[in-house]
Amino acid sequence: MTDKVIAKFTKNDVTIAPVKNLYSGFFKINLYQFEHALFAGGQSATISREILERGDAVAVLPYDPHSDNLLLIEQIRIGAIKSKQSPWLLECIAGMTDGCTDYEAVVKREALEEAGLELQELEFMLSYLSSPGGTTERLHLYLAVTDLSQLQSGVYGLETEGEDIKTHIISFNEAMARLASGEIDNAATVISLQWLALNRERIMNK
Repeated sequence: MTDKVIAKFTKNDVTIAPVKNLYSGFFKINLYQFEHALFAGGQSATISREILERGDAVAVLPYDPHSDNLLLIEQIRIGAIKSKQSPWLLECIAGMTDGCTDYEAVVKREALEEAGLELQELEFMLSYLSSPGGTTERLHLYLAVTDLSQLQSGVYGLETEGEDIKTHIISFNEAMARLASGEIDNAATVISLQWLALNRERIMNK
């Protein structure tokens, strides 16, 4: 039996110098200089870290429990070009919150922009830090129970934001096969599909 782990320290055990902005463009990079309490006692030396300030984001997986189909979008992600044969990825619908804390409203806006889909019934899955060693970004994941039977695949996105997004309606089994093969390998989509696999029976029995 594993002992319950309780965090020894809090943010009060970190001393941060005034944050310096290093770059502001599509994203912002800030310099954090800080000292923190040590497990063995005492205080660390000053540590410097450049942090990508992306802000919070949301992602949503539309799922139709009657047909057992779900909707994923496909778009180019230039950050994937270093490690993948194709940087066009299958993903959940997602977007930045831009400081808005009404995450469900952001989810509904992004679903309409990226898939022409009007969502009503949302269920919060979980939130997670995407890569806290290098960015402050936190993602908030949702499942949308929706009727996909009449929806046709198409191309969506805002031209003003350089978006060229294709929708795909696929079965749950196909999505899980693509996950198992490694084709689907971006964190929000991996986590959302795994969450659906754990909760699918409950959702289908609603």
